[in-house]
Amino acid sequence: MSDVKSEIDSDIEQNYSLNSTADPKNMQELSIYVQTLLQGVQDKFQTMSDQIITKIDDMGTRLDELEKSIGDLMQQANMADQPEMGK
Repeated sequence: MSDVKSEIDSDIEQNYSLNSTADPKNMQELSIYVQTLLQGVQDKFQTMSDQIITKIDDMGTRLDELEKSIGDLMQQANMADQPEMGK
């Protein structure tokens, strides 16, 4: 059982540690890759955020128009309910 643990520890140390013997070029490439990846995620998030805000604005405009239409219909209904004057 301890052999398996030793193999796992060795694998982790070889493949995932950031010790001082790491190749600076590879570290620089990794850093650039991570920065590029994060920038891509941020760009996608910003695009989605902008789309959501646009849809919310459109929905607000449509709700305003609906509210106005309902108000107009209510006014028309009130006018139809009132008896005509002069008859």
